[in-house]
Amino acid sequence: MASVTSLTASVHQRLADALSAALPEAGTADPLLRRSDRADYQANGILALAKKAKANPRELATKVVDALPADDGMIKDVEVSGPGFLNVTVTDKAITENLAARAADGDRLGVPFAEKAGTTVVDWAQPNVAKEMHVGHLRNSVIGNSVVKILEFTGEKVVSRHHIGDWGTQFGMLVQYLIEHPDELGHKAADGSDDTAAGEEAMSSLNRVYKASKVLFDSDEDFKTRARRRVVDLQAGDPETLAIWQRFVDESKVYFYSVFNKLDVEIHDEDIVGESGYNDMLAETCRMLEESGVAVRSNGALCVFFDDVKGPDGNPSPLIVQKSDGGFGYAATDLSAIRDRVFNIKADTLLYVVDARQSLHFKMVFETARRAGWLTDGVKAVQLGFGTVLGKDGKPFKTREGETVRLIDLLDEAIERASAIVREKAQDLSDEEIAERGAQVGIGAVKYADLSTSAVRDYKFDLDQMVSMNGDTSVYLQYAYARIQSILRKAGDVRPQAHPELELAPAERALGLHVDQFAETVAEVAGEYAPHKLAAYLYQLASFYTTFYDKCPVLKADTPAQIENRLFLCDITARTLHQGMALLGIRTPERL
Repeated sequence: MASVTSLTASVHQRLADALSAALPEAGTADPLLRRSDRADYQANGILALAKKAKANPRELATKVVDALPADDGMIKDVEVSGPGFLNVTVTDKAITENLAARAADGDRLGVPFAEKAGTTVVDWAQPNVAKEMHVGHLRNSVIGNSVVKILEFTGEKVVSRHHIGDWGTQFGMLVQYLIEHPDELGHKAADGSDDTAAGEEAMSSLNRVYKASKVLFDSDEDFKTRARRRVVDLQAGDPETLAIWQRFVDESKVYFYSVFNKLDVEIHDEDIVGESGYNDMLAETCRMLEESGVAVRSNGALCVFFDDVKGPDGNPSPLIVQKSDGGFGYAATDLSAIRDRVFNIKADTLLYVVDARQSLHFKMVFETARRAGWLTDGVKAVQLGFGTVLGKDGKPFKTREGETVRLIDLLDEAIERASAIVREKAQDLSDEEIAERGAQVGIGAVKYADLSTSAVRDYKFDLDQMVSMNGDTSVYLQYAYARIQSILRKAGDVRPQAHPELELAPAERALGLHVDQFAETVAEVAGEYAPHKLAAYLYQLASFYTTFYDKCPVLKADTPAQIENRLFLCDITARTLHQGMALLGIRTPERL
């Protein structure tokens, strides 16, 4: 496993060395190199340095060019342009050799591991027990899944935490109802083990219990009293109550897993640590906050105040850690989770993939944890807040009846639409293959639409656009990948082989330079938790490939060496697409 120095980094280093030689007093100066449409790269850093050194920028630029190593096989041409920019062109040989080194590095494609890898806890995919997953659960699952994969790829140790909603007063009502109507949830098999139906069945029985118990709770005062007493039993750890509560959690997990499987998102049981997982810490968390003076009693409630957080009436709006009746709020759970993640898991980064509308809550929780000394200088806490999924009309996504859209219905429809496209295009696929590809294309389309939008922005859920073959969609990327695989199959015994001695056509250069930027893109995406930048990179990659495919015949190239070299460009592009899409959690079928 050898990481490969990118062409950008190699050119940057040569220019930085030449700058230091031409202007020693500048020390290690940054040439500010970027990709350019005038040449391969443009360096803009000389202007500021010349101004600082009171030198003529064009003269300094010329000195830098003179200080570059002569003919080292990397830089082909450097011209001074405008007031003192440098336009740099690299050699064809350098491009091909760089790609060959990446190709030799297996799945990593020369991407280095992060220098300072640490431990990150990612809090993502947080459905609620006994409730259906709706469109609002889509983004935290898709974004979280991708961020976990990207961080792991850079060498970070990642611990997932699924903070499911599995505690609270509604469980008094649910448990009490089930005690009084014991046959309502699933059905007991003869051997006593619960014969759990598939996810859909699990959800419909949970729904039934939820609705029936709510009707009773709202209409029957005696039941309401029994339900409230049951909450006290649950919080006190009464064994019978806990056993029935556990049935709700287990039944809900059967349902969660069926949805996550359809979404092609991997969730591990040991990573599901819901609100209940922190129950034993809540009282201690409150005691520590009160003893240290971070939290104070106000009207009987334990509160943390902030100078800059005020309610609509202008009065301070505190974070309530414990209510005046002794009940614990979300804040107590979130703060206990921070203690667990910092002191037990030993994380140095806590990342929360949660709705941007909760940003004030998390700002207050993080600040409280800092004041309490739980978040120290060595630990950062970040909310990766995401926007809302909107309907085609630009309003929050609802059904015609104004209900929230069930996530499973949305996924089923995407798969159905994609299957129709795959069937129409398919030449030699069986029905089974069409169904499998339809799922990969449909789910890919949903994920890509989400991930190609910056997380914090809202986006419109428009299936017509998502499964379109044209434009910035995963279908376009998947077809580009499948097209390359088809070419590689047609090549038969002719193997992809790099030929650094060959001249490259402009479309080959553009493609090669973009493939080279994969490693730098991954590093940037991981550093900023920004999967949308990876999606943008992959879309550009497919676009560069389309231009190459249109302009440069592969199997009908002029010479055997050129055929091999173009097959090599096809192969390294496909591998980069495959790896990049995998980091987004999207499949790339070999045939479409």
